Amino acid sequence: MCGIVGYVGPRQAAPILMEGLRRMEYRGYDSAGIAILDDGELVIRKAAGKLGILAQELVGAEPQGTTGIGHTRWATHGAPTTPNAHPHTDRSGRIALIHNGIIENATAIRKTLLARGHEFISETDTEVLAHLVGAFYEGNLEEAVASALRDVDGAYGICVISADEPDVLVVARNGSPIILGIGDGENLVASDQSALVEHTRSVVYLDNGEMAILTPDGYRVRTLTSRHVDKPINQIEWDLATIERGGFEHFMLKEIFEQPESLENTMRGHLLEESGNVRVYGLKMDDEQAKAVKRIIITACGTSWHSALIGKYMIEELARIPTEVEYASEFRYRNPIVDKDTLVIAISQSGETADTLAALLEAKRRGASTLGLVNVVGSTIAREVDGGLYLRCGPEIGVASTKAFTSQVAALAMVTLRFARLKDMSLLEGQEYVRAMMKLPSQIQEILERADELESLAESFKDSTNALYLGRGVNFPAALEGALKLKEISYIHAEGYPAAEMKHGPIALIDENMPVVVVAPRDAVHGKIVSNIQEVRARGGRVIAIVNAGDEEISQLAEATFIVPETLDLLTPILTVIPLQLFSYYVAVARGCNVDQPRNLAKSVTVE
Repeated sequence: MCGIVGYVGPRQAAPILMEGLRRMEYRGYDSAGIAILDDGELVIRKAAGKLGILAQELVGAEPQGTTGIGHTRWATHGAPTTPNAHPHTDRSGRIALIHNGIIENATAIRKTLLARGHEFISETDTEVLAHLVGAFYEGNLEEAVASALRDVDGAYGICVISADEPDVLVVARNGSPIILGIGDGENLVASDQSALVEHTRSVVYLDNGEMAILTPDGYRVRTLTSRHVDKPINQIEWDLATIERGGFEHFMLKEIFEQPESLENTMRGHLLEESGNVRVYGLKMDDEQAKAVKRIIITACGTSWHSALIGKYMIEELARIPTEVEYASEFRYRNPIVDKDTLVIAISQSGETADTLAALLEAKRRGASTLGLVNVVGSTIAREVDGGLYLRCGPEIGVASTKAFTSQVAALAMVTLRFARLKDMSLLEGQEYVRAMMKLPSQIQEILERADELESLAESFKDSTNALYLGRGVNFPAALEGALKLKEISYIHAEGYPAAEMKHGPIALIDENMPVVVVAPRDAVHGKIVSNIQEVRARGGRVIAIVNAGDEEISQLAEATFIVPETLDLLTPILTVIPLQLFSYYVAVARGCNVDQPRNLAKSVTVE
C-alpha cells in the first residue's frame, strides 16, 4: 500500500525515483509524484492515475537535481486526484513531504493551522503534516520533523526534504515501513526492498518511534526525543531477477509457476524424515514450553486468514490443541481471552499488515506467547514476535497472493507436526506426514504441466457474473481462497461456502448460468460432497470439480473436472488450490483485467 522512495547522492535523482516507484507498482496505488531539489528550489511533478501518466509528463521536462523523493498513493483522505497526490508542501513551498499511513488527529491539527492563516489545497492528512513541519521549521529540518511528529497521533512512514538543506533526507516511521538503503557516497530510502535492490543490498530497518537523517556521506538514527540508536546493517537475500517477469505475461502467472520451488524453499532444512519430525529453530520454544501451550489463536487477514483456517484443521486434528482463527481486524476490539498458556500465531506475507500487527501487539500485552509466519525478512511482525518462521518463498509481486498461500499452509503443517510429535503422533505417522510433504513440490509440478486445460475451461466461463465455490472439511478454506482469487482479479462476484451450508440459503442462487466450483478430492467426506453436487445439478448449476484420478462418480456429474494428485487429507489444500489459482488467472486474462494490479487493491495493507 503506497510507495515511498528517496535518494541523496551524486546522481540525478529523478530516474532513480521513477524506477523505484515502478518496482513498487505491485503494491497498489492511484496517483504518483516526485519532488526534486533543483538549484535551491523544489520542483514537484505529480499526476493522478498510473505511473505511466507521470512518466509521460516528464518526457523532455525531467527535473534536474541529486536529492529527491517520490511516492505512489493509495487514497485514504480524499479522492485519487492530482491535488491530493503526494508530495505535499508546507506553507512556504520549500518543504516537501511524502507519507504512508493515516494521521488520526489531522482534523484537529488542520483547524489549528487554519486559525493561524494556513491555506490547504488538498483533502489529505499528509498536507496537514507538511504544514505542521513547516510551522516548526527554524533552519533545522531534523528538529522540525521531530517536533511535528510529537504532536501527531496515527501511523506514518514519511520522507521529508527542504530546499534550504539540499543534501538532507529526513525519514521517520510509526507503524508503516521505512527501510534505509546504504550505498557508497549515496543513500536511499524506501518503503519496500524492491526499490533498493538495484542500488544496494545493505539495508537498515527503522523501528516504530525512530527517525533517520541521510546525507550522501552517511546516516544516523535517533528517536523523536533525540536519543541515538545503533542499528545493524542487514543484507537483502534476493537479487533483481526475482522481481522481473522472466518471460511470463504476468507476475501472478510467474508466481503460480514458481510454487514447486517456493514450497521447497519453505520446507528446506526443516523436515526430518528419519525421525518423522521437523527442525524449526525459529519457533524458540523448547519441548516443555511447547507442551505448556493449552490454546492457540491464529490471526490474519485475507488470503492469510484462509491459510489460518487450514492450520486450525491441522492443529486440532493432529496436535489436539484447541485452536481459534481470528480476523486480525476484529481481534483487539472484542476483548479476547488470552493468557500465558495461549500461543498467538500471526500470519502476514508482508509482515507489515497493520491489522495483524495490532492484533499481535494486543496479544503480547495480554501475556500470550507469539509466533510469526511472514515472508519478508526484517519486517515489523518478524521483529515483534517471540519466535517465527520465514516463508522464504521469494518476493511476491502480484497483488493476489498465490505462492505465499501455499508456503503459509506448509509452514502451518510444520508447526503442527512439531506439536503433534510432542503429543500422541507416532513415529510412523510422523514419517508418513513428512514424506507426504516432501512429495508436494513434484505434485504441484504435475498440476502446472496441465495448466492449458484450465485456460480452455476459463474461456467457457469468462462471461459469468457470479460463482459459487464449495468444499468440505479442510478444503472449505481452499474454496474460500478460490472464490477470493476470482473476485480479486476478474471482478466476478464469487462466494465460498462449506458445501453442506449451500442448502441453507445460497442454493437459491443456483441456475443454469451459475458456475459452481467444487473442491472434491477423495477424502473422508467425499461421499457427502457427491450428494451436494447432486443438489447443484438438480437445479441446473454448471459444476466444475477438482478431483483425484479415477473419480468416475463425480466425473459423470460435473460439466468439467480437473485432476490433482492424491496426498494426505490435511495436505490436500496445497494441491487443490493450484487449479483454482490458475482458473482465476485465465478468467481474468480472458476478461481483459489488470491481473497484477487489480483495481482498488493494495499488496501490503499498512492502514487499519
